[in-house]
Amino acid sequence: MTGIVTVEIIGLKYSECCPFPCDENRTCGLSLCYPTGKLTSAFEALAGELRKEYGDRVDLRLTLVDDEVPGYVKQLIETDYPPLPIVLVNGKLTRIGRIVLDRIKKEINACF
Repeated sequence: MTGIVTVEIIGLKYSECCPFPCDENRTCGLSLCYPTGKLTSAFEALAGELRKEYGDRVDLRLTLVDDEVPGYVKQLIETDYPPLPIVLVNGKLTRIGRIVLDRIKKEINACF
């Protein structure tokens, strides 16, 4: 497949970027967001890394569900019970459950 790959991160504005504590080991592969451990900071760090690697070939979106949950997210939660943050690649649910650069890149690369 060629073209643009869409990566959507779904979560809560003030939530953590993963279920693990943010520490100096940087197992997520991101450093600009350390030590916040916050989803929004991790999203910005991820966006920067993906822009460097893929340029305009990746469309990265952050969907915050604090005030309103879109219908497709409600359906996803009701049927699959994914952990937050939810990571969708081209609309497909991944089982990553956290913001981690190498695993998200693996999903993106599978689309090219």
